[in-house]
Formats: sequence, C-alpha cells, structure tokens
Amino acid sequence: MIKILIVEDEKPISNLIFLSLSSAGYECETAYDGMEASDKLLEKRYDLILLDIMLPKVNGYEVLEFVKPMDIPVIIISAKGKLEDRIKGLKLGADDYLTKPFEILELLARVESVLRRCHKSSDIIEYEDVSINLKGHLVKKADKVINLTEKEFNLLVFFIQNKNVALYREQIYERVWEGEYKGDTRTVDLHIQRLRKKMGWEKKIISIHKIGYMLEES
Repeated sequence: MIKILIVEDEKPISNLIFLSLSSAGYECETAYDGMEASDKLLEKRYDLILLDIMLPKVNGYEVLEFVKPMDIPVIIISAKGKLEDRIKGLKLGADDYLTKPFEILELLARVESVLRRCHKSSDIIEYEDVSINLKGHLVKKADKVINLTEKEFNLLVFFIQNKNVALYREQIYERVWEGEYKGDTRTVDLHIQRLRKKMGWEKKIISIHKIGYMLEES
C-alpha cells in the first residue's frame, strides 16, 4: 500500500486530508511540525509527502531540503500562493504545489498524478470484496471476474477513490470522459446504471437529488 506522510500543523486540515486519502486507499500518517516530520522520515520510508510551508520548529522549505537526498516526491500544500512562493518551492525540489484553500478532488488527482510520474502508484485497489488491477484493467468481486467497459472501469475506480463523497455529474463526466461537461446527463446516468447492475450495487451507488451520485460505504 502507498504510504503518505501529511505534514500540516492545522489539525482540521490535516484530519480532512488524512480521512480523504485513507478513504481512497492510501496509508497515511501525520506530523504537525517540521521536526516531527524529520524524525518520522528517519524512521520510516514513505512514497509521498504532503508538506505545508509555514510549520512550527522547522519550516517546510527546510524539510524540503532535508528530504531531497531521500528521493521521495513532495507536494507542497500552502496558503502562500504568490508566484515567487510557487517558484521557490518547485526550484527546491517539490513535484507539485497546491494552494490553500483547495478541493479534495483536486488534491486526490494531484496525488495520483505525482505518484504515477514517480512510478509509485499501486497497481491494486481493494475495497470490501472487490479487487481492481489497474494495470490489467481486471475487476474481481468475491473472486469472480466482472467484465466492464473502459468507462465503467474508470467510473468504478473514481467512485471507490471517493466513497462517501457526493459527486456532481459534471465532476464525474470531466474525470471519466476527460472532456468538458455539456449538461447532457444521459451518458453519465446510463453508464452508472450499467455499473450498478454489473457490480450488484443498486443500493450502494445512490442518487443524490440535483447533485449526482455517491458510493455509500456500508
């Protein structure tokens, strides 16, 4: 499982990131200051670091310098959103820079992108009795192979990575179909209807009035 260290001194933000990434299948740990982060990095190997800049004891830039020889990808998450701040973070070795406030879906997308670029993304996602091989596009439910189209497969992965999150139709369309949403709900609705039937999830993927859909975790 992919291990992520969240270095953020604001506990509500840290908790939100922790819960969101854990729900998406990542193993997460937290550190609330730069010194604690440095200690954890000496004790354990992580696949990705989410790093705030304005930290107590040791700031994020110093942690970034400390991490550089370890070859661990870093996404800076900071309220310091000026161009010079972003340039400084990227020049010091960060792989991406996300400005607060941010949307959780954007954070998840950036995490996936950085892990993919650094060849650290896991090929297997497991959820309840479902196992998904991302590389082989193979889905098994209770050890039985489920035949899905490419769009159904991508929908399934998106729902599992965002379980218990209400997803707007436009978010689903833009993520799965990788194009601008034009307001036609039929494409999304029909694919979700087929996915529900194939997975036996008629009661798990629920419709949310005027919003879209949610994979409701038992």
